[in-house]
Amino acid sequence: MALSDKDRIFTNLYGLHDWRLPAAQRRGAWDGTKGFIEKGRDWIIEEVKNSGLRGRGGAGFPTGLKWSFMPKQSDGRPHYLVVNSDESEPGTCKDRDILRHDPHTLVEGCLIAGVAMGAHAGYIYVRGEYYNEHLVLQAAIDEAYAAGLLGKDACGSGWDFDLYVHRGAGAYICGEETALIESLEGKKGMPRLKPPFPAAVGLYGAPTTVNNVETIAVVPTILRRGAAWFAGFGRPKNSGTKIFCIQGHVNKPCNVEEEMSIPLRELIEKHAGGVRGGWDNLLAVIPGGSSTPMIPKSVCDDVLMDFDALREHRTGLGTAGVIVMDRSTDLIKAIARLSAFYKHESCGQCTPCREGMGWVKRMMDRMVEGRAEVAEIDVLEQVTRQIEGHTICALADGGVWPVQGLIRHFRPMMEERIAAYKARKGSPIPTLPMAAE
Repeated sequence: MALSDKDRIFTNLYGLHDWRLPAAQRRGAWDGTKGFIEKGRDWIIEEVKNSGLRGRGGAGFPTGLKWSFMPKQSDGRPHYLVVNSDESEPGTCKDRDILRHDPHTLVEGCLIAGVAMGAHAGYIYVRGEYYNEHLVLQAAIDEAYAAGLLGKDACGSGWDFDLYVHRGAGAYICGEETALIESLEGKKGMPRLKPPFPAAVGLYGAPTTVNNVETIAVVPTILRRGAAWFAGFGRPKNSGTKIFCIQGHVNKPCNVEEEMSIPLRELIEKHAGGVRGGWDNLLAVIPGGSSTPMIPKSVCDDVLMDFDALREHRTGLGTAGVIVMDRSTDLIKAIARLSAFYKHESCGQCTPCREGMGWVKRMMDRMVEGRAEVAEIDVLEQVTRQIEGHTICALADGGVWPVQGLIRHFRPMMEERIAAYKARKGSPIPTLPMAAE
């Protein structure tokens, strides 16, 4: 069963209606917000926990649990809410539509989340390329201030809450929460070791929670309709609705809000007009943005789109950026392109990532040509394992997972490319590329 219109949280996802405050209020935004605040932070956190909401930024950590990590007793330090709208993951463009078409869902969510974590200030970190989107968001915040919904005595609740927009400068690494915090403080955006986690030492050394735009924006509707309503969608531990970004070789690329745990095939055929050339023309799908390993058609036939089902197939839901590739796709070249992206976006702090991603990129360039030995496929896979899990942040993991997915499911394609190169050249293949190549 597909999600019905009455159950959609983002009712202006396509910008068919006005985004401004009066129109947003007609669609239900800011309805009963004061009452939610007056019920207190413990009630809000409990409702979010009971809803089963998991982070929509890629990691899928339980949101209510994350909020509960914020200290209950004040030690004199302020508390901060930080919203991650860096959205630099290739294949992902859901937060952009929330910012430009439904910004009041986010602004209201920030106020409620701020109350839940004892924060009187929130910062929305928007990627630099989202220039027009940041203008709409700032205008929505200004409207909320003018209407008394933000600032002193927000919504007449007695809670003071200020909200600020901060634009990044276009660095993928600043999507990692500690690098985002460093950038927000005016420093170079580089991840730092955890612990301490931001809930203990975050922005300006104070307790901070970093959440994705979509995660925060769904909270007001959860409180209005009840945790049980949200938990009723999807499978246990994978509940709620989710915005999926469907692109690539489909007839109608789109963003769509759907129920979690919807079958991938139904998602593509119902909302994106099916695979170009028919379902049998499908070769592979990257299910959760570019950092998640691809899955072949045989898995796509039946797999469900949620955290746990995709993990069983050694990939992930991630940001739900669904990249569809038909049989015309040069998969090796596609993954080499992603390897170049992750090499370029590495902050260079950790040796396995700084040196390893360059090595992987050069190796993948050779694999595109077939200018390698079959045994080097094993060496490439081994190097990705040595990179994975050995860095401060997960950029390197996301950089090598696509390569691992390619080797796992399409090794014969790589071997055929090497054989074709040998047959064409008829000469010995150069040995392994080293850093100097």
